[in-house]
Amino acid sequence: MMRSAVIGLSLAAAALALAGCKPSAPPPQIFKAQTDALEKAKGVEKQLQDEQVKHSAEEAEQEK
Repeated sequence: MMRSAVIGLSLAAAALALAGCKPSAPPPQIFKAQTDALEKAKGVEKQLQDEQVKHSAEEAEQEK
């Protein structure tokens, strides 16, 4: 019983060691166009929010 556990753990360790040696393939770029568009939209949203904050600060300064 103990011997089979040791063998099993040894095989698992060997499998992990061998799996770590394989070069990983780059992830597929299936949704590249969509992710690029999403990143661009996030950038535009950030710019709009920054402009809104700036505009609000200018209005508050004028009211003083």
